[in-house]
Amino acid sequence: MSEGPAPAYGTGGQKVRAALAAYIAQKGLKGTRQRDLIVEAFFAARRHVTVEELLERVRQQDPRVGAATVYRTMKLLVESGLASARQFGEGQARYEMAGDRHHDHLICTRCGTIVEFENDRIEAMQEVVARRHGFSVTHHKMELYGLCRNCQRHGDRKV
Repeated sequence: MSEGPAPAYGTGGQKVRAALAAYIAQKGLKGTRQRDLIVEAFFAARRHVTVEELLERVRQQDPRVGAATVYRTMKLLVESGLASARQFGEGQARYEMAGDRHHDHLICTRCGTIVEFENDRIEAMQEVVARRHGFSVTHHKMELYGLCRNCQRHGDRKV
């Protein structure tokens, strides 16, 4: 699954740690071991994850971590600007590391693979269309749904 570059948290995450610590202090909260485990698991995932997936991963290290703690931690990460919540039509949020670079998504409707991509021509065309209609774009997201290469190759079989 191609889901973008390695997260900053695992490889040079001092900035991210500092930003999160500052945000948590600003909110009057304390740092906790469980929250740290969740944050580490999120940034190590290197893909779009659900709360349930994070919970499963974190419980391998600490079985006492509850779903509510994961939800609250992800809410903090989103509020602090370190993560983004995305809805890909599955009825649950998937979280990705927030970054400086804009990207769009290809989503496989069969296996759930999510591929991030960037395309300057598409971005430019969106601006042209907006201007043509007298619209000033402040932000956008583009999600293309279909079948990934692997699912196309396997036809009706479950992959």
